Amino acid sequence: MSVNDKSPEAPSSPPRTRRRSTWPLIVVAALFIIVPFLTWYTTWFGRDLSDAEIAKYLVDEKNPRHIQHALSQIEARIEKGDPGVKKFYPQIVNASKSPTGEIRKTAAWVMGQDNSAPEFHQALIGLIGDAEPLVRRNAAVQLVRFGDAAGRPELRAMLQPYDVKSPMAGTIVSLLADGSKVKAGGLLARTRDLSGAVQEFRSPLDGTIGRIVVKEGEPIAAGRTILSLTPDRATINDALRALQYVGTKDDLPLIESFSQGSATNDAELKQQLVVTTRAIEARAKN
Repeated sequence: MSVNDKSPEAPSSPPRTRRRSTWPLIVVAALFIIVPFLTWYTTWFGRDLSDAEIAKYLVDEKNPRHIQHALSQIEARIEKGDPGVKKFYPQIVNASKSPTGEIRKTAAWVMGQDNSAPEFHQALIGLIGDAEPLVRRNAAVQLVRFGDAAGRPELRAMLQPYDVKSPMAGTIVSLLADGSKVKAGGLLARTRDLSGAVQEFRSPLDGTIGRIVVKEGEPIAAGRTILSLTPDRATINDALRALQYVGTKDDLPLIESFSQGSATNDAELKQQLVVTTRAIEARAKN
């Protein structure tokens, strides 16, 4: 029989084991999609929570993001005029006393959304003396909604450089350069403490490094100023808008100093400077 007389062989089917082996890959690929999605979904503050979930999240001290999520949901419902959220007001006041600064800051923001609640007013006054500058500033801005000028010194501070002090004694290992922009929680410096361990030192505020007092390799004492942060645009704008309602003629020189600086290159800030100045001048005449 010639070669040409041979019947062509049927193509062999792939072994079953090969077909089965694709399933683990599919499962792994799916997990790469599903797990990040679930993580995002369960921590996304925009996800609606039921009343039962809000009540549960508000007492979850082990997970600060749960408390913040619940607070953000309450804030959204206050804006919509939902009277049902009033039952959570005592827990919001409790949140303003949390040992976690982020929670106190968020609680201050939420309490400003209902200026008819006297318990919120009193809690915000208490936060004016908070150890965390972001908490103090949120409280000062929100107090304006109550027609309360108790936070005016903090509003003025928002327009001035903020001296950042070292929380520990040690030696500066590394430090961001002058002019660097930083966000609250961003790394500012690394310090070798007295035990020899290197500790990260993070920024308490958003801003720009405007003045560096120490040098890398220099020993420092706890509480010593290491640099100053000039306020960022959002902070300046918030302070100006608040002082529009509670500022006095004594604040005009400070406000005027911005009209001659970089703020003049920002149309929105420039307009707010004019509005705030005119509002204060009008009050001073009365």
